[in-house]
Amino acid sequence: MRLHANAAALFALAGLPALFAGVANAQTAEPVAALDPTVVTASRTAQKLSDTLASTTVISHRQIQDSQAADLPELLRSVAGIEMVQTGGPGSQASIFMRGANSSQVLVLIDGVPVSSATTGLTEIDQIPASQIDHIEIVRGNVSALYGSQAIGGVIQIFTKHGGYHRPRASAELSYGSYDTRRAQIGLSGALDKAGKTQFSLNASTYKTRGFSAIDPAQGAIVNPAPGQGANPNDNGYENRSFSAQLSHRLNADWEVGANWFQTDGTVSFDNAYGLPTDINETDTRVRLLSAYAKGHLTKWWSTRATVSQGNDDNASYLNAQANGDFHTRTRQFDWQNDFALSANQSLQAGYEHQNQDVSASTAYAATTRRVDSVFAGYLGKFGRNQLQLNVRRDVYSDFGGANSYYAGYGFSLTPQWKLLASLSDAFRAPTFNELYYPGYGNANLLPERAHSLEFGVQHSSALGTVRVNVFRTRYSDLINADAQNGYLAGNIDSAEVKGVETIYMGNLAGVDVNLNATLQSPVDNANDTLLPRRARRFARVSLARKIGGVRWGAEWLVSSRRLDGATPYTLGGYGIVNLSARYDINKSWYVAARLDNVFNKAYELAYSYNTTGRAAYVTLGWHPR
Repeated sequence: MRLHANAAALFALAGLPALFAGVANAQTAEPVAALDPTVVTASRTAQKLSDTLASTTVISHRQIQDSQAADLPELLRSVAGIEMVQTGGPGSQASIFMRGANSSQVLVLIDGVPVSSATTGLTEIDQIPASQIDHIEIVRGNVSALYGSQAIGGVIQIFTKHGGYHRPRASAELSYGSYDTRRAQIGLSGALDKAGKTQFSLNASTYKTRGFSAIDPAQGAIVNPAPGQGANPNDNGYENRSFSAQLSHRLNADWEVGANWFQTDGTVSFDNAYGLPTDINETDTRVRLLSAYAKGHLTKWWSTRATVSQGNDDNASYLNAQANGDFHTRTRQFDWQNDFALSANQSLQAGYEHQNQDVSASTAYAATTRRVDSVFAGYLGKFGRNQLQLNVRRDVYSDFGGANSYYAGYGFSLTPQWKLLASLSDAFRAPTFNELYYPGYGNANLLPERAHSLEFGVQHSSALGTVRVNVFRTRYSDLINADAQNGYLAGNIDSAEVKGVETIYMGNLAGVDVNLNATLQSPVDNANDTLLPRRARRFARVSLARKIGGVRWGAEWLVSSRRLDGATPYTLGGYGIVNLSARYDINKSWYVAARLDNVFNKAYELAYSYNTTGRAAYVTLGWHPR
């Protein structure tokens, strides 16, 4: 409907940018007092959310609980500037478009560790269950100067559950709903000693659903009109098993050591429009990280942290129960970061990273290993009403050479409530193993993709909440794509530009927790002056929550304008989706929750020919002693 397609534009043009906006959002909101948590992702050092110069969102643990989301894609779909696309139901391939950037241009970290595939450059976010997540920090915009390759569109850092200063206690949750969906989670966390020096967390979860048929047969026939071929009309199910563990120990007042483990294993059935209608396609996926760290103070003004880690992405496909290709990538990394407190309001940062990536696959790559050495430095300071953040970074790859990046951010407090913000940044994305070495496509002479960004913003905080409006522009060059002039090998042949306005609000109005964000953008492919695929010019989210009579009620509205998809291209219509939720605390330990997604059973597409979830209901019973 035209109303749905233009809702985001109405929010912006009706004056809401001056009234609504904020720095955190999820299906339900936090109390106003909790709107200024400490974050680390925006500058690689601890700072209050209200002090971040880069546009940052926090999804807190409580917001995750209230949302009743099953996985990471469901959590991210309501975040400002993010468009989520899935080719089917739960467990199917999910793509993130942040401020118009490609999925490979958004860096995803789990407890500070990159777990993306070295072959595709993508992270299997569709395999990460919400039950394993403590909180999430999202930084929008170009921050390669902090994190290196991929952070052109931004960074999503997931923090898994951790221990606490309390006696060991357990939690559990059971859920059932539409499509024969079943979820279960159990956890144990706390301190092993009275002083709380040794803390731990153990969590396990399962998720299984019958799902629905991923491809619409009628549209699949348009994609591939060959007689006798087409997608299998059967339901495409999904099953996941996930585990996490955390252990930390304070050696003394200055030093702490710890270790983290996270692993998720998923099996998903998928459709292929270019196969036979009787084909059974499945993929097994594993994402795993292991890390150990030591952090502390060498002096009163010098703190340091050293981390060794390994991230794995394993993928194996099967056609009619026969192996149909497997890819295994491993990233081993050493990080050493040092922070120097020059004064109460000024600090310097310097660090070194060493990374080894390797690939093992059923496909023969021309090269299967590479090394990356990186150095970075930063400055963070306040001078009266002025705030400054400067970051520089140099990354050297063993296969294609080096790349530099920088970030310069400035903030000026007009009053205690009003702040002006500006930033200038330069970033890159390194070519993946597929782009460099995949047989018949890889090109070892590729250059890294480049991006240059400019952003201005204004922020207002009051007792009613926080408003932030950002105006941004990112120009992309040397984008990698198949080059028809060179036998369809990968080449640095494309360029693009994304301009936009982003409005975000979070607060409490008349006792109602409100989250609102709206994005107007122009994600344009410079080659043909058309929209970049699967990205809308306008999209917005509104969520309201209030506790009435012991029940916390929530409502969410997601709207988007039309998008294009495919080389033809196909037009994906605009849509508007309404979701409802409720939670009742039976006592201090037990609670029951329910949610109803897509209340009006709206038929819509995120990718051409792929179905999306219709009206669906879920009920959860949980136990979480306080």
